[in-house]
Amino acid sequence: MDDGYLHVRKLQLLNMNLSGTLSPSLGSLSHLKILDFMWNNISGSIPKEIGKIKSLELLLLNGNQLIGPLPEELGYLPNLDRIQIDQNHISGPIPVSFANLNKTMHFHMNNNSISGQIPPELSRLPNLIHFLLDNNNLSGYLPPQLSELPNLLILQLDNNNFDGATIPDSYGNMTKLLKLSLRNCSLKGPIPDLSRISNLGYLDLSINQLNGSLPPERLSGNITTIDLSNNDLAGSIPEYFSGLLHLQRLSVANNSLNGSLPSTLWQSRNLNASERLILDFENNRLESISANGSIILPQNVSLRLQGNPVCSNSNLVQFCGSHNEDLYKQGWTNTTDNCHIQSCPYVYSPTSPVNCFCAAPLYVGYRLKSPGFSNFQPYRDAFEKHLASGLNLELYQLYIENFQWEVGPRLRMQLQLFPIYDASNKSSHVFNTSEVLRIMSKLTGWDIPDNDIFGPYELLYFPLLDPYDNVILPSSSSAGTSKGALAGVILGAIASTAALCVIVSLLLMRVFLRNYHLRDYREISKRRQASKASMKIDGMKDFTYTELALATNKFSSSTQVGQGGYGKVYKGILADGIVVAIKCAQEHSLQGEKEFLTEIEFLSRLHHRNLVSLVGYCDEEGEQMLVYEFMSNGTLRDKLSAKSKEPLSFRLRLRIALGSAKGIFYLHKEANPPIFHRDIKASNILLDSNYNAKVADFGLSRLAPVPDIEGAVPAHVSTVVKGTPGYLDPEYFLTHKLTDKSDVYSLGVVFLELLTGMQPISHGKNIVREVNISYQSGMIFSVIDGRMGSYPSDCADKFFNLAMKCCQDETDSRPSMADVVRELETIWEMMPESDKKTTDEVTTDPEKIVRSLSSVSMVKHPYVSSDVSGSDLESGTIPSIHPR
Repeated sequence: MDDGYLHVRKLQLLNMNLSGTLSPSLGSLSHLKILDFMWNNISGSIPKEIGKIKSLELLLLNGNQLIGPLPEELGYLPNLDRIQIDQNHISGPIPVSFANLNKTMHFHMNNNSISGQIPPELSRLPNLIHFLLDNNNLSGYLPPQLSELPNLLILQLDNNNFDGATIPDSYGNMTKLLKLSLRNCSLKGPIPDLSRISNLGYLDLSINQLNGSLPPERLSGNITTIDLSNNDLAGSIPEYFSGLLHLQRLSVANNSLNGSLPSTLWQSRNLNASERLILDFENNRLESISANGSIILPQNVSLRLQGNPVCSNSNLVQFCGSHNEDLYKQGWTNTTDNCHIQSCPYVYSPTSPVNCFCAAPLYVGYRLKSPGFSNFQPYRDAFEKHLASGLNLELYQLYIENFQWEVGPRLRMQLQLFPIYDASNKSSHVFNTSEVLRIMSKLTGWDIPDNDIFGPYELLYFPLLDPYDNVILPSSSSAGTSKGALAGVILGAIASTAALCVIVSLLLMRVFLRNYHLRDYREISKRRQASKASMKIDGMKDFTYTELALATNKFSSSTQVGQGGYGKVYKGILADGIVVAIKCAQEHSLQGEKEFLTEIEFLSRLHHRNLVSLVGYCDEEGEQMLVYEFMSNGTLRDKLSAKSKEPLSFRLRLRIALGSAKGIFYLHKEANPPIFHRDIKASNILLDSNYNAKVADFGLSRLAPVPDIEGAVPAHVSTVVKGTPGYLDPEYFLTHKLTDKSDVYSLGVVFLELLTGMQPISHGKNIVREVNISYQSGMIFSVIDGRMGSYPSDCADKFFNLAMKCCQDETDSRPSMADVVRELETIWEMMPESDKKTTDEVTTDPEKIVRSLSSVSMVKHPYVSSDVSGSDLESGTIPSIHPR
């Protein structure tokens, strides 16, 4: 800026598992526009010093553990557009000073403990459109002056206590209002005349003590939802209800309505396959259905009459039973694409104009905070067009993987954003960095225009998973960031506050050095690059580049046996005749040196029959290669593929599951300290010539927590989410808390692959969800892979049960690895002897495979809930790994 310094304009720390309190020094960031700490674990109060940041436009603190009152100083932020403090523990009243926020459009303060009277002075706010204060402790009266808000679209005050207050008649003058939700607010008196609100789409006044009649004046023809249940309303059903052609839900249950129910409510509707109409009249005094009315309902209409005199008519018994609270609470999208199963390192785009387009999506957690409908399906196409347009994406780039209604009601969904298909560009299967950052900026900057029917949205998460996990702030190499500019940043930070200087300096230095390193990397010959792995590692052979080139005929394509995110894998024959697999890091690998070093460090100290053995490594001439024992039967994923010419029997699949579980159990229980693998998947389980399973690829592994000074062991490791879509523990995905149960979830997905032959994500379908649907409908055996031949049904059933337990969303509901191994051994013992012992097991002893875990002593760790021990150590000692 004009003062010669660079200034912090955005501070965006969304969903990073941060704890602690907000520093008053934030107030010194005098040019800040966006302050974003959403979805962390920050405690303490909101510093009043934030009120000094006159440039602030977005104050985003929702989803934390904040306490205390709202500082009055926040009411003097002249440029504030949005204040989001919802889902905290904020208490105290709304400061009257908030009436000064003339540019503020969004008050999102729901789900707190805010108390007291709503200040009538807020009626002076000229631009307020969303006023969300539901689920607080507000009291007093509803200010009639709120009707003077000229642009208010949503007034949502559910679950407060306006004891005995009435709904002001003036609220009928809010001509722009789209949604009025005053559910469970202890309100009394009649419903005011709302007929002048021409675009009202959603009305919820349920669970109050309102009296009088249903609104006699015609409501807006745009209305989708009318919920007036649980009041003291009397009289008849207005005829005009039959003309509300966009109505999805009409609930007037638990009132004192009488007379006849007009059959035109459903006769006048012609619903398509995606539309639903729920008519709930339970527990009233309705005596009949209008004369000549048909009681044959269209397929998508649900009528509820239980608790009315009309139910004495035997012809209406089908409408007088108990009902679930609501159908259509959740949904999953489907696709009819029939891609041939093939090797796809990412996922198939279900909406691509080209069939079987394999690409790496961005995953987005997205929630509509106050939608104007009760059933999403009729609006899904419109929503996709709205959001794709807002993100400047083609419509086919957006895919709604699933959606679910939550308390509020709010609509939560997981989105996949796919790169644009370009036949001429081989890199079109991934977004480039600038596009990732552009999309992120759109979502975190609230640049998507508001929509009347969809209401306000919120970003729940935007994890950068492989291959985007190395995306950083935009590189400044093209602009030539100078050391002078860096000094300016640091000096500017010092001028602001000494405390903040340390943080800002370290972060900027880190980015600067990273960019500096990337530039130099392109300029310096590979031959001059040095690596930490150049040190000698006990038990690991340090191969030369020449040795491995000779072993692979100069890395001939004829010797290539695989390829992954790290690089290519070659089959090689060493000078002594030993056959090995050589994994070569490709240039600009997405995994890189850290994973290279991690794998060497872990595998040099881990020895178990169900872990792949590392023979050695090469780190010279700019090449980084890992040399493993060769596994002649490749990956489990390959063997489960429809292209495999040798389908696995149920017996082999069960034995592979047991071997894999024992390998992971060893990592969790017997390594010292334990290790969390973090990337268990079918392509990381290798099979030797006798189909013994061995867990591979420790590039993403993390050491488990170790006891602190007082001997207490943390239950998790807080870390950036890494792993493979489809295998990721959903709780780790949302909380960034990695535990031993994260590996259990991933292994559970592998078990489902073994049983069904399906991939974790295929044609837009998630294997856990699909199997669960079949399981709940009693059709579990319909999804079993037919290629594995006959199998004992009781064993398969127990295997399915175990897999589903491993794939529970909640960490505490999953078994430990010790329990998994024990249950698999039980299933193995149930197998007929003819299945357990077959002639094709030349070198495999089944008794060793299923031997009791109690035969070997072990190191106990308090966060692995079992006393089971032993799992086929290759050496007579338990190797230890020292914390780094």
